[in-house]
Amino acid sequence: MTDLVSARGLVKRYDGTAVLDNVSISVPAGCVTGFVGANGAGKTTTIRALMGLMRLDAGDVILFGEPFGPDASDACARRLKERIGIVFDTCPFVGDLPVKTAGTIMRASFPTSWKQGRFEDYLQRFGLEPKKRIKDLSRGMGMKLQLACALAHDPDLLILDEATAGLDPLARDEILDLLRDYLADERRGILISSHITTDLEKIADRVVCIDEGSIVFDLEKDQITDMAGIAHCRTAEFERVRESDLFAPGQLKAIRYPMSVDVLVPDRFAFAQRFPHIACDRATIDEYLQLVLKG
Repeated sequence: MTDLVSARGLVKRYDGTAVLDNVSISVPAGCVTGFVGANGAGKTTTIRALMGLMRLDAGDVILFGEPFGPDASDACARRLKERIGIVFDTCPFVGDLPVKTAGTIMRASFPTSWKQGRFEDYLQRFGLEPKKRIKDLSRGMGMKLQLACALAHDPDLLILDEATAGLDPLARDEILDLLRDYLADERRGILISSHITTDLEKIADRVVCIDEGSIVFDLEKDQITDMAGIAHCRTAEFERVRESDLFAPGQLKAIRYPMSVDVLVPDRFAFAQRFPHIACDRATIDEYLQLVLKG
């Protein structure tokens, strides 16, 4: 698959401290890449780097096959950014403006690709009143306004930075349905940063985890939710599991509780054959993340 965006070896330091340390991430066409990690782990900084909004100490960003960064010419930056739609966790438009004025601003920002009719169709679909002031919108409606703006200029790449945070489950499901419709064109791709891993389980193809500025894992989602498992061991059982050959040296991840030990199992089917009397549940992204980072 062709990568719509590809970053290799990104390094960014502030006062000598690396906030990005050799970060590599890509978004292939036809793919939803989920980007996870704790607050302050480096997700938003990585997205800012991808958009050329900061000068890096090292590394390269390729957008749609072209090198990109703060030194790109205005013409290059404008041409590449017209192919990207971005949605943030909070609505960035001035609150006193009416909803329809957001479209006017976006039309000036994307003069060659903006489709006013499509924007108005999204407003109607989302139940957004054009004359209503933006500050009077609920969080969910503000997010839908951003999506209407992002999709109305027909981008090839959609980036959502914690965009579904704070939305109720019904609103999140509606947004996920819209993203599935968007990705029906396999030339497009999505990068979605989110703390709500249940959303990623529904839509992501890959999951990339960043912690303290470094990529911890980059896996197909099915490797986590279909293959991996959480084994619930008694202490004596854990000793036998630890001494088995199912784990590479230094790769076993476990969390101890007063009466038991939870173990991250990369292949729950192989584990079940070896230890049929130990309960091993399918892993969620959240459980996988917790054991990788804290085990």
